[in-house]
Amino acid sequence: MAGWNQTALASTSHAEFLLVGFPGVQESRFLLFIPFFCLYLLIITANSILIHTVRVEESLHSPMYVLITLLLTANLCTSSTFVPRMLLGFLFDLSHISLAGCLLQMFFLYFFIMLDCNILLLMALDRYVAICNPLRYTDIMTGKYLAKLSLAAVVRSISFVSPVVILASKVRFCHSNVIKHFVCEHMALMSLSCGDISRNKIVGLAMRVITIIFDLGFLLTSYCMIIHTALKIASGKTWHKALHTCGTHLMVILTTYLSRLLSSIVYRMGKSISEDVHNLISMTYLLLPCVINPIIYGIRTKEIREHLLKLLKKRELPSTMKPQNFPSTLRLPPTGV
Repeated sequence: MAGWNQTALASTSHAEFLLVGFPGVQESRFLLFIPFFCLYLLIITANSILIHTVRVEESLHSPMYVLITLLLTANLCTSSTFVPRMLLGFLFDLSHISLAGCLLQMFFLYFFIMLDCNILLLMALDRYVAICNPLRYTDIMTGKYLAKLSLAAVVRSISFVSPVVILASKVRFCHSNVIKHFVCEHMALMSLSCGDISRNKIVGLAMRVITIIFDLGFLLTSYCMIIHTALKIASGKTWHKALHTCGTHLMVILTTYLSRLLSSIVYRMGKSISEDVHNLISMTYLLLPCVINPIIYGIRTKEIREHLLKLLKKRELPSTMKPQNFPSTLRLPPTGV
């Protein structure tokens, strides 16, 4: 009888799961709503302001600024795939999610993370052409070519993420239906499986290793060549501008990849660390670039900073000009007869 129960249990698979982001603070989880809501509000506001600035200013419609806009849009989408649902879970205990919804969330989360990395590759290519081949920059980096590169980035993201999600959809989950994570992360879901998931682990690890090795190799090679070319530029002003722009992009790249690397190391090496700390580090890896990127580009990119200040002054101008809205010719009444 016991053997029959075990066989029946193994043949079933959960179709609904419970996302428990921070198991150690479940009783006071509503207190987590305020800091994470403020963080999400900051992400939406900062990224949206910079996207709007680039969109309305025609002088910022060059490939570099278009790619910055795409990167910030990917940041918005990455945070929006899981933060709203997580906040609802903190506030109203709405933590249930179907298997289909979980796989869909996993797909879009990894898709936008991958797209973020692909856009960084396009930005490196754009800066390489601009600094190493400036005379042909406008001929090469046309709007049509940029659209093709963006489409290639989307296709690459889908092709890398789809195998992981498809393999996850074929796994049976018969142990527990409680995902001790705030999002349907791949390994968090696989930990609930009751079959052989070695293929899932190999594919997931292979995709991560390939992207990190190839992407970092391409980025390091590109920026080394860019810096080498910039150092040979005679004009001090041009040399400084080139290095400043590259420095800005490198700060964003380091923020993205170091946070990912830290999360992977802690997940695989820190077995003694509590699940709450693991999840907090995962949260940092997912949201840190979304917070830092608009700040870096808003402060360090001179053109964006100047146009942003100009837009803010335009909004303030009507209120300061109101008392001065007098007629052009003012007639005074006669003072005497």
